[in-house]
Amino acid sequence: MNGEVLTLKVAETADREEFRQAVLDGLARSPRAIPAKFLYDARGSALFDDICGLPEYYLTRTETSILRERAGEIAALAGPGCALVEFGSGSSVKSRLLLDALPDLAVYAPIDISRQHLDESARRLGRDYPALTIEPICADYMVLPALPAIGHAARRRLGFFPGSTIGNLEPADATSFLRRARRLLGEGGALVLGADLKKDPRLLHDAYNDSAGVTAAFSLNLLRRMNRELHANFNLESFAHEAFYNSEEGRIEIYLRSLCDQSVVVAGRRFTFSAGERIHTEYSYKYDLAGLEALARSGGFTVGRTWTDPAGLFAVAWLEAIP
Repeated sequence: MNGEVLTLKVAETADREEFRQAVLDGLARSPRAIPAKFLYDARGSALFDDICGLPEYYLTRTETSILRERAGEIAALAGPGCALVEFGSGSSVKSRLLLDALPDLAVYAPIDISRQHLDESARRLGRDYPALTIEPICADYMVLPALPAIGHAARRRLGFFPGSTIGNLEPADATSFLRRARRLLGEGGALVLGADLKKDPRLLHDAYNDSAGVTAAFSLNLLRRMNRELHANFNLESFAHEAFYNSEEGRIEIYLRSLCDQSVVVAGRRFTFSAGERIHTEYSYKYDLAGLEALARSGGFTVGRTWTDPAGLFAVAWLEAIP
């Protein structure tokens, strides 16, 4: 077994153990909850890509439209020869808008927790951008202590955190992420941040309860992953996807709800669910512009520029590191 394969095997083992412990801890607590990052195995990442193309899911097409229109302004603010660091890169679809606008990038460093998804995306980008130096980083960006020695010649590090992923973090965690990003990007660093804005609750409800059931499949895939990796015996037909907007907290809340009294074994441990009992999987906080500015400052950034779509559904902000 060569060194690269051995490293991958060790990483996969560590990832699976982290997943096992998070699931067992999350199912043992009250109320039950499992961190949203574990939704993104290879199948979950692919399903999320499908969600981004749904008619109800305005977030992706709206943010993409803003980025396409403003990419030149972002490039002018970034300046030449920067290193682009993307937190939670997924398929790097939106990244291409910046890659096209920043042809003199020193390096592109996508960070993602899904090794398979990350490697496939890096291969596609390497084919389409043969002159670009790509250094993928398989890691959880919420705990990443430092960036590898990337872009020594880069004039600055430019972070990219699209998709309103900041909304998946509770306020304290969102601040912690921004503070970590501020340290990773260093002095002179900047961050392009996508954030979903507060709006008509009906639009929000439809975005997370699509008529085709793709979002439901994405949620239920977490149970499928437990069955596959943790030798669980969840019956997916005995659970339902549940998502609603909590106006007091300003967030979408997503759960897996048990449809009956049942008992499930996970990694050798038995858990009993009552009918209607829920497993929390995700929040999606929505912001107004004042709240976004306050969040940025709490994380060590100032808002240098904000762009929105004509309907005010979504915002893309240019954040500059406070010296």
